[in-house]
Amino acid sequence: MKRLMKNTVSALASCALALSASGSLAAFADVTPNPVISRGCPAYSGANPATASAANDEHYFSFWTGTAPDYLAYDLSGVPEKQREKVIAVWYNTSAYDKIGPYANQNMEPTDYTLEVNAAEGGKYPEEGWKVVETVTDNLHGSRQHVVDMKGYNWIRLNITKADGKTGSNAQVNFDIHNVSDGISDSWIFYGDSITAGGMNNCYGTGFATFVNRLDERFFPVQENGGIGGLRSEDGRNNIDSWLEICPAKYVSIAYGTNDAWGSNTPVETYYANTKYMVDAVLAKGKVPVLPTIPFSTNADVAKDLVKYNAQIEKLYEEYGDKIVKGPDFYEFFSKHTDHLADGVHPDGDGYEMMRELWAQTMYERVYSAETPQVTTVPEDTTEPAGEKMTLPGDTNLDGVVELADAVFIMQSLANPDNYKMEKQGRINADVDGSFDGMTSNDALTIQLYLLHRINELPDKLQ
Repeated sequence: MKRLMKNTVSALASCALALSASGSLAAFADVTPNPVISRGCPAYSGANPATASAANDEHYFSFWTGTAPDYLAYDLSGVPEKQREKVIAVWYNTSAYDKIGPYANQNMEPTDYTLEVNAAEGGKYPEEGWKVVETVTDNLHGSRQHVVDMKGYNWIRLNITKADGKTGSNAQVNFDIHNVSDGISDSWIFYGDSITAGGMNNCYGTGFATFVNRLDERFFPVQENGGIGGLRSEDGRNNIDSWLEICPAKYVSIAYGTNDAWGSNTPVETYYANTKYMVDAVLAKGKVPVLPTIPFSTNADVAKDLVKYNAQIEKLYEEYGDKIVKGPDFYEFFSKHTDHLADGVHPDGDGYEMMRELWAQTMYERVYSAETPQVTTVPEDTTEPAGEKMTLPGDTNLDGVVELADAVFIMQSLANPDNYKMEKQGRINADVDGSFDGMTSNDALTIQLYLLHRINELPDKLQ
């Protein structure tokens, strides 16, 4: 049978979809979407209005650039009032998250600014009537989330008076507004070392939030990259409390360990104590800690004791149970994909892209879909009758091609069958792992292996 396939092939490796076999799901409540509501809304700026729309388009590699003092304002009057009574206003810059460690840097970063709202009608930028709702001075962070009460207001403005600590300097940001009127439920920050810093930036390749949105269009998370090059768990421990004070994110990833293990810089017991302290700090703030494993490395100085350090993470998993969300297993992942380790420690560009996608896949399974019991096969009353044939093996959405969307549809349908209903013929076409036992997550994995050219064809039931 002729196979049709689009050129777009997922960078995610074969283990990405086999999540149901790699640990239990944490028992968290439903995630209420906090969607971005500012995408493409009218944007205004004083000195450089030409780039204002670059701050809220779909591309995070494009930025608004202004010369402080300058402002970036959005007209949100076209957004239903119920969707903007309370918002998170978040700006992103490519500077280091904080100015600590050997690789701290600051580049066109807003350092003194106010967030302001205005009740004027939409359609024309209001010169007067702005109300300051938050003032920040001497900021040292490369991104910030701010909760703003916008009930009764149509406009929001980021008014920057200093960039990189002085007037006359350029400021450069992306700026998103998210609806949190029903509570902050889908906001994330990823703390870690240079691997996090390189992997969780949302302007190089596809970001975590975009990958989540591709899996489920209801969600577009708020996400900050809290990675800083050169840090160890001790640095995270020493700064976690102050970081959490200024960040309203609900989910907090803690991803240190490579620099601790590098030459065994940190005793294993100390690494455990530091990480435990950070977990406790997150829980004390009513937030949810997320712990991935330390990535595999081919650098001998890192690798020699890495198993011992990862054993401390496993120990924390056991100690805290479902209070911790198990993040991606980057040790397992990169042990199978050493070709994507640029220097034996840090991923290359494709490796970072794979990391972000694996983050989204894993969190969709363990957080966004956690309230739904994991289903490994379709219910008996919906299993395809014996003897019925496939129209195109792997074509689960019945669009005539086999692509990543078909594998994703299987995972969505298994995790949330009420919202992702698959046609009977789609379930028949999905059963491609060779067992012909009904649709399972193994079928999604098999489709990805086929798209990655790891297998030559998909089994055709009753061909």
